[in-house]
Amino acid sequence: MRIKGMSRELAHLSDEALVALAARSDQTALAELYDRYGRVAWGLALRILRDEALAEDAVQEAFLALWRTAARFVPERSTARTWILTLVHRRAVDLVRREERRRAEPLDVAAEPAGAGGADDDAWLRLERGRVQDALHRLPDREREALELAYYGGFTQSELAQRLGEPLGTIKSRMFTGLARLRDLLAEPPTDPMPWTRTSSTS
Repeated sequence: MRIKGMSRELAHLSDEALVALAARSDQTALAELYDRYGRVAWGLALRILRDEALAEDAVQEAFLALWRTAARFVPERSTARTWILTLVHRRAVDLVRREERRRAEPLDVAAEPAGAGGADDDAWLRLERGRVQDALHRLPDREREALELAYYGGFTQSELAQRLGEPLGTIKSRMFTGLARLRDLLAEPPTDPMPWTRTSSTS
């Protein structure tokens, strides 16, 4: 069923009221907050990261953090706007540091003897990919579809809304919820009674 005006139905509420609703797992409130501050948040992240794709990642991670920590927001300490943009700023700075570490990694790897740990690393990557695929298959169909189309198909949220015939707010909240579930699933310990573990190379 197509839900019309999903994020607009709470447009009369204050930012603080929306955060309170988000703390009670109200996806509509989260979508409304994203509609209000998504563009501003992206602009802030872009000024820090100077990369559009990374800025979008920072905003996604910040709103996921909002979804998971909304209950900790204290209105007496700051406005909801300030709190949200602080989350975005922190995620953007984290991404800057992450990218700096990533760029430095090839130099470290090149310094290792050829073939050292190569087989272990390949096996580890295969295991991690398998875990992600298993976790995706445990998501509800609509959440899995949105995430797979976004991250494997390269569709933007607007393109997904058009492709799936859903309101943009619905797609946004579906992806936020799917990402939260996915991270929780990946945080679970392996169910294999004899899990594969990385072994350190000795010489």
